[in-house]
Amino acid sequence: MSLLPVAHARARVLDGADRLGIETVSLADAGGRVLAADLAATRSQPPFPASAMDGYAVRADDARVAGARLRVAGVSAAGRRYPGTLAPGEAVRIFTGAPVPEGAETILIQENAERIDEETVEVAVPVEPGRHIRAAGLDFEEGQPLLTAGTRLGVRHIALAAAMNHPELPVARRPRVALIATGDELVPPGAVPGPDQIVASNTPALAAMIAAAGGEPLDLGIVPDAREATADALARARASGADVIVTLGGASVGEHDLVKQAFGDVGMELGFWKIAMRPGKPLIFGRLSDLRVLGLPGNPVSSLVCALLFLTPLLRALQGDTDPGPWFEPAVLASDMPANGDREDYVRARVAESPTGPPLVEPFSVQDSSMLSTLAVAKALLVRPAHAPDARAGETCRIIRL
Repeated sequence: MSLLPVAHARARVLDGADRLGIETVSLADAGGRVLAADLAATRSQPPFPASAMDGYAVRADDARVAGARLRVAGVSAAGRRYPGTLAPGEAVRIFTGAPVPEGAETILIQENAERIDEETVEVAVPVEPGRHIRAAGLDFEEGQPLLTAGTRLGVRHIALAAAMNHPELPVARRPRVALIATGDELVPPGAVPGPDQIVASNTPALAAMIAAAGGEPLDLGIVPDAREATADALARARASGADVIVTLGGASVGEHDLVKQAFGDVGMELGFWKIAMRPGKPLIFGRLSDLRVLGLPGNPVSSLVCALLFLTPLLRALQGDTDPGPWFEPAVLASDMPANGDREDYVRARVAESPTGPPLVEPFSVQDSSMLSTLAVAKALLVRPAHAPDARAGETCRIIRL
């Protein structure tokens, strides 16, 4: 099977990846979720003309001249308005956020007022009409649509939804992702490896990536290199209620790489196997009825780079994200790079921000797909197209931020 270009492979992964469903969650649990319906305000904000400053609510004609003295008729505080209507020659002591009394046309801030006694305030600095008053509905009005379906809800959106008086929000259901690590050589973190074993890093890393993308990781453990054990793990994954199955390792062409065979045994419709990228050529994608299947390479960097390019966009799409990524941005090479081969290259790189233009990127000199130490300190993946010619320092390129 020929190597599939990365963009074509991602298009196949995302084809038909629609929102899975809708559920309602409390505002407190909505952070990081994807809004499933447009949201309109249930009230205006502010619901009344409000003072933007501490001071005195006055009529405009009464505060045009320095030295004018006004009778303090009462107080308007946040949550407790002055009940009357302001008469000529009167002022109402007012605090930030409090309703502006009827008849008041401007706010004389307390720095520009001198309190003579309990009943009298003097205008020290004249004030113009309409100063320091927030009009009713200044922020938004009742019925106004403010949040749109497909928005991933961050802190700002939660604050707005709360101000709109929505205690619960309709959100996309989280995709459930079953994780199956394969390999006799693997032991979980914290275990004592045998002389020929290594600690499995892919599962906890992928679980964190899935959670960050809004999914629910289901860790089904480490499976030995045996066809029966692999088949049993796939059966458990299918019974788990997962929407996506992700295998880690076993996707290559060796005698112990059994994932593709096991998927074939249960009737998986193969979408592709092997793509034109580095790291991560041995990537499997297929469908088992409504289940989507991704077989990621076992090398840690290959696994995480493939997950970044294919799994996280899939999970976002399954939640209704209209722009699921990955997101590229321009940058400038800080050093020369040789011509590239027939696979699109994703190069771990340092990033230096520039105050006057795109950032500078400096590739690490060693790019072995087993080396997590460089991935951990890298700030971006430098994208080199297949068959790219020599590139010189100062030329533009594309990066994906990590």
